[in-house]
Amino acid sequence: MDFNTPLSFTVTERFLRYVTIDTQSDPASPTCPSTDKQKDLGRLLVKELLAIGLTDAHLDEFGYVYATIPANTDKIDVPVICFCSHMDTAPDCSGKDVKPLLHRNYTGADIVLPDDTAQVLRMAGHPDLKNQMGNDIITASGTTLLGADNKAGVAEIMDACYQLINHPEIKHGDIKILFTPDEEIGRGVDKADIEKIGAFACYTIDGESAGNMENETFSADGARLTINGVSSHPGFAKGKMESAIKIAGLIIAALPYDLSPEGTEGMQGFVHPVDIAGHVETATVDFIIRDFEEELLQNHADAIRKITEEVLKGFPNSTYTLDVKAQYRNMKNVLAQHPQIVDYGMEAIRRAGMEPKLCSIRGGTDGSRLSFMGLPTPNIFAGEHAFHGKQEWVSVQDMQKAVETILHLCSIWEEKT
Repeated sequence: MDFNTPLSFTVTERFLRYVTIDTQSDPASPTCPSTDKQKDLGRLLVKELLAIGLTDAHLDEFGYVYATIPANTDKIDVPVICFCSHMDTAPDCSGKDVKPLLHRNYTGADIVLPDDTAQVLRMAGHPDLKNQMGNDIITASGTTLLGADNKAGVAEIMDACYQLINHPEIKHGDIKILFTPDEEIGRGVDKADIEKIGAFACYTIDGESAGNMENETFSADGARLTINGVSSHPGFAKGKMESAIKIAGLIIAALPYDLSPEGTEGMQGFVHPVDIAGHVETATVDFIIRDFEEELLQNHADAIRKITEEVLKGFPNSTYTLDVKAQYRNMKNVLAQHPQIVDYGMEAIRRAGMEPKLCSIRGGTDGSRLSFMGLPTPNIFAGEHAFHGKQEWVSVQDMQKAVETILHLCSIWEEKT
């Protein structure tokens, strides 16, 4: 497929509209979605999908948006594919009252965010800006995140839907659309209806630099360490008290630097304490354990045990338990069984005029769990950068390239059948 007539993109206008809707998720909430305001964006997306002509578009009770673009090819055996992005933004930084700013024709100069002039985008701190000369950069105003993670992906999928409906010359099979809540708090596909989606393959549009495709994530466990100390009246505690709080602090301090997030990179895994709570008698420490090799997760959990037992030698009356639970697994294990899913994605990026780069994610995506739920799902770039912070940004041209990549993917699956 060639774009003989330049596309009239709507992705920028959609993105600027979507980021003004507060969709921040809440890890402390037990509901699905964790915040009802995520449905505000979901309802808008359904309204726009219906207006485009996707007659089955709907928002379910859990905050998921589903829709279908019917096939327009004479071929009857084209595999069904799905495109997925998440609607929520991270709890790490405010997503309320986002004021998006469009900085046209980037020249390489510092971008100072006006509502907090201490927030400055410099090329030294944002290396991908060197690839954006002459492009149009979108940021927030300095007091909130932007929400490009993942509303850039949402806008790109929405524009791709619009283009497919308005360009019937782009031949494709059935295309499924899925927008999820609560990805940022690890619950993005808890209530996803795989049977309703009914696809052979899926692509999340939730990556960083233009041209990148990710087929590998961390495997992940969570661990809770419980320390049972010995309580005593502090005025009569000598030789008796064994403070669980202090024991927990010694264990955390003993974690090796080269097994920490701040001391690792690339394909290296880590152990990361993310929460501590308690009192003298009992304390708990929650860890996340990450590695690309699943078998190394056990080694990292054993490292916590070894450190704990060594520390407890100085506290003979105290005990511990370590409860480890699986969270998600490296999606490469599933994708390797269906190589064409990644191959077609790389070809789509190439046809959109970029040199594709296959990468690994030092984290997880909805695709990690979708892959193990029977829907193999690599991740394609959305153009988002510096996510979860006030200096988050995306470029208009990268979003447009993401739309083109989606369209080429639809065409490739039809063409290759």
